[in-house]
Amino acid sequence: MPLGLIALALGGFGIGLTEFVIAGLISTVATDMGVSIPIAGYLISGYALAVVVGALGLTPVLGAWRPKRALLALMVLFVVGNALSAVATGYGMLLAGRVVAALAHGAFFGIGSVLAASLVPADRRAGAISVMFGGLTLANVLGVPLGTFVGQQWGWRATFALIALVGVVAAAGIALLVPDTGASDGRQTSLRSELEAFRNRQVWFSLAMTVLVFGGMFGAFMYVEPLLTRVTGFDESAVPWLLVLFGVGLFAGNLLGGRWADRTLTRTLVVLTLALAVSLVAFALLSSSMLGSAAMLLAMGFFGFATVPGLQMRVLTHATRSSTLASSANIAAFNVGNFLGVWVSGLAISAGLGWTSPLWVGAAFATLGLVVLLAASGPLGQSAAATDRPAVRPLKRQPPRKVPSREL
Repeated sequence: MPLGLIALALGGFGIGLTEFVIAGLISTVATDMGVSIPIAGYLISGYALAVVVGALGLTPVLGAWRPKRALLALMVLFVVGNALSAVATGYGMLLAGRVVAALAHGAFFGIGSVLAASLVPADRRAGAISVMFGGLTLANVLGVPLGTFVGQQWGWRATFALIALVGVVAAAGIALLVPDTGASDGRQTSLRSELEAFRNRQVWFSLAMTVLVFGGMFGAFMYVEPLLTRVTGFDESAVPWLLVLFGVGLFAGNLLGGRWADRTLTRTLVVLTLALAVSLVAFALLSSSMLGSAAMLLAMGFFGFATVPGLQMRVLTHATRSSTLASSANIAAFNVGNFLGVWVSGLAISAGLGWTSPLWVGAAFATLGLVVLLAASGPLGQSAAATDRPAVRPLKRQPPRKVPSREL
């Protein structure tokens, strides 16, 4: 395994901490800031929207930079945002810190995904992407429960200070281990050539799938803490350990999903998306059972994150060589789904539909994602692909040059 992949995973670990740790602290933050839980949920949805802005706004700017230097600059932005959150004295300041940190998220994973795929042979690209995202999932296995525990013991500000420190360590890892090279094929792509990828409707199908599938999982997950304590009956002290279980599911799903996607991309996405929808429905039906809820929390993490390497790989495949902006756009799509899922789930809770309503919302999102995937893979998608211009025109093959006998 290239050492550069380990460095990228380390950066993903820090970013994963920032994105997910708030789920285990949302009740504490809401109480401390004097806001309702749905309002505190804007710390999640606001982060997600800022990721979209950063992915689509910073990626074109940083596209002219060498990938290593771009990733280092993004990690500095990430550290500044988390330091601001750590010293926040009010809700607005905390939200601002979350937004600053989020601006680095989309571009980091977008640029990093392309770089990760370039470090390995073509038949291992989804696996390489899954290694990078493995850092993000490892954040759920180890970091988020630890961050939740730290927040419960010493206050949520201490958690964000710890995350800022992790960002410093991740930046050092990138500086030491990521090669300071340009694109794998030596070309510098222009913004115009990057935008060519969006002429392919299969790229748009892929982005829509990402929004719906990821929105399904995170619309449910971001409100799981009050569900587990107020419906299932778990004590607050059990939440970090339950988040470890969820993180184990994420980590295993991400690694296995990458291997399966390298073998058969479409079939893997169909099976995993269907399984995610079923597990969310089962979670809602078993929410009063501690054992059933724990099992479904594991399943939700596994099936939800097992789709991530395949969803990212699908965009890279259809974007062909104009892939950096498309890759970042898919990271933005993950977070558009995050925002929509959290927002709709918050509306459901505010409407009095109960703490299980985010699970039903998530199941509906995942089902719609499956419909889009089947449409993209069926006659509609095939006819669209047939009429689309390729993102990058293929090079014409030149006939082999005949070597005169005197050159032999």
